[in-house]
Amino acid sequence: MMDRRSLIGSALALGASTSLGPSMAMARAAKQKSFDPAFPEGFLWGAATAAHQVEGNNLNADLWVIENVPGTIFADRSGDAANSFELWPVDLDLVKGMGLNSYRFSLEWARIEPDEGHFSLAMLDHYKAMIEGCRVRGIKPVVTFNHFTTPRWFAAQGGWHNPEAPALFARYCSRAAQHLAHGIELATTLNEPNLAGVIGEILPPQLMAGDKATQEAAAKQLGVPLYTPGVSLYIKDTRTYRANMMEAHRQGVAAIKAVRSDLPVGVSLAILDDQAIGMNSMRDRIRERYYGEWLRLAAETCDFIGVQNYERKIWNDKGALPPPADARRNAGGAEVWPGSLAGAVRYAYAATKLPVYVTEHGVNADDDALRQWLIPAALTELKRAMEDGVPVHGYFHWSLIDNFEWGFGYHHHFGLHSFDRETFQRTAKPSAAVLANIAKRNSL
Repeated sequence: MMDRRSLIGSALALGASTSLGPSMAMARAAKQKSFDPAFPEGFLWGAATAAHQVEGNNLNADLWVIENVPGTIFADRSGDAANSFELWPVDLDLVKGMGLNSYRFSLEWARIEPDEGHFSLAMLDHYKAMIEGCRVRGIKPVVTFNHFTTPRWFAAQGGWHNPEAPALFARYCSRAAQHLAHGIELATTLNEPNLAGVIGEILPPQLMAGDKATQEAAAKQLGVPLYTPGVSLYIKDTRTYRANMMEAHRQGVAAIKAVRSDLPVGVSLAILDDQAIGMNSMRDRIRERYYGEWLRLAAETCDFIGVQNYERKIWNDKGALPPPADARRNAGGAEVWPGSLAGAVRYAYAATKLPVYVTEHGVNADDDALRQWLIPAALTELKRAMEDGVPVHGYFHWSLIDNFEWGFGYHHHFGLHSFDRETFQRTAKPSAAVLANIAKRNSL
């Protein structure tokens, strides 16, 4: 199983080209304008994590079964992860020490509702302590109610295939909001739901077959007909799965708003900077396939749109072209192009007319010099988009610390900090200081 951040960018078979798309032309034209390096007062500067990827020992989660089933295609088991379930105060101190004023993290549904209908007050209090810990440190908590992983019992009922899934999710959102919503700055319902069921179209067949076999092994182990985790490449019934996720989002927003009507609620979508080149480019068809229905749903239901961007793609009439021969590459071999974030943000705003938060942006890199270069370069282009009228209100770098990157295990590194897997000691990378300096100045 592959990491979702790398799938779209690296799975396509590409031909050679050095052509530049219109987003580059826009960026070049923008450079002719006067440029104000300062960001607006109150801009949210943050870093992001997700519960299963950093907390560790998430025994009741759907993926714990998948990671440990014989023959799993996961490279590693999550195990202790970064031990952030215990060390969350240390992580918050990292955020504060960088001068960031916000932190994006997720609630773990499997901890809060470990058995269907049983809600753990102890776990709700755990996340309440995290939210209060943010506030004490002057950090605004941005909370994702579901970042991929679901409870084991939910996956054993077919996951998002289950016709009851939207109501189950809404009940969880309601209970969590009752306990936690008063302290949250911003909330998102789901993380990158637009990828569900479409990633398989561009993956090597062996990956899909391996994921299908792993799910079937888990179902057999648990004695259920269908076991579908929240992180799935293979999805049996894509139409049903996606429709249920969309309805879950609708009901989740309503459940959260019923508890606290003034809490801004949105959804985070994975969006490439898709660029068109030549006659009859496929770009608009690709955009509709990967983002269209979710962007329309966001425009109808959300107070803001979360944009998660790592790459660009240039599309002609036949498919995606490869990056220029001299392009910088991430650890997975995909192009790293600093204008992609601004391009994705411009598109998301044009499609929804909603305020934008960059809920994820970063790079998979073993060499931190790439991250040090990318952060200011991408933020410069983002600021140009803001000066053109795009209302961007915050930037969250993925990730605060290196973590469990799903099917790739611990082999990919997105963190501003590394950590020792035996002692859990966090160590800042130079890129942490790069982002810290910008955030503290609120200016490039």
